Amino acid sequence: MKKENRLLAIDIGAGTQDILLYEFGQVIENCIKLVLPSPTVMKAKEINQATKAGQDIFITGQLMGGGSNSKAIKKHLAEGYNVYALPNPAKTIKDNLEFVKEMGIEIVNEPPEEVNYQEVNFGDLTLKELEDSLANFNIKLPDKYAIAVQDHGEALTESNRKFRFEHWRRFIENGGDIKDLSYLNIPNYLTRMQAAQDIIPEALLMDTGAAAIKGALCDEKVADKQEEGIVVVNIGNLHTLGILVKGEKVWGLFEHHTSLMSPEKLQDYIQRLAINDLTNQEVYDDRGHGAYIDSDLPNIDFDFVAVTGPNRHLANDLGYYFAVPEGDMMLSGCFGLVTAAKEQGLIK
Repeated sequence: MKKENRLLAIDIGAGTQDILLYEFGQVIENCIKLVLPSPTVMKAKEINQATKAGQDIFITGQLMGGGSNSKAIKKHLAEGYNVYALPNPAKTIKDNLEFVKEMGIEIVNEPPEEVNYQEVNFGDLTLKELEDSLANFNIKLPDKYAIAVQDHGEALTESNRKFRFEHWRRFIENGGDIKDLSYLNIPNYLTRMQAAQDIIPEALLMDTGAAAIKGALCDEKVADKQEEGIVVVNIGNLHTLGILVKGEKVWGLFEHHTSLMSPEKLQDYIQRLAINDLTNQEVYDDRGHGAYIDSDLPNIDFDFVAVTGPNRHLANDLGYYFAVPEGDMMLSGCFGLVTAAKEQGLIK
């Protein structure tokens, strides 16, 4: 039997989940592509419906990404309704369950009795819904998966911003090889990635920022400049990540919240990142995650700046190059996932 060489790449962001059904030998423009609401947005709608209906909610399932769903839970509590949650999905809100309890959420090990509640099943993957939809077009899901999620890591007592940035710092200190940004064996502190791999045990996992950066490098113009040294910036719905890369090595990076960025700040950060003048404390104090630059940063000009991400409009007037890998910016993360899967030998 011929080995299947198809891969489902799912890039799960704060606003959308971007999906590519990659098939080796198929013209990329003819591969199936979808941009759908993110699971956290879908779960927020379910919670809001329960709030309008005056029902308590019972959260089951898996740890998943927060954001819209967490805001909906806070609103539900503020309206005077109860929230019950199993321990694992409750960590979506905070890694430390004591903080979750302090918010007014009741952690339970079984469904609450004699309560009129709506069950909300948490999880980053919506494979059943996707499978059912594609079946209408006589298309089956493949056996191989590559998934990107944004994982702060399990921070029980410290700032999750600091905890996440320690992960980035260690990556650069350990050589900064771009190939090391994808995982088949996931570090135990990256619990959101582990939750996804619990559902699909052999899936490759990446961080959404790393997947988008890797995807931007698939743009031919960006790839042509990569050996010279470039800046690549992903301006996502929640996070903005900028990196210095030369060849296959990342020399430095910063990460901030997109809502706190302006065109002027973005340009300033990029310019000072390239000359090793952007400090971790400065970015953190501005409510970002941080900045880290290798002390051996080569004395070269990082003049070429490539931008991707759904909020790239922040760079509209800055004169940077807008990366369009395979002619489709919204699937930058998926193209990064496909590239990583090829590097890991999952597909051709």
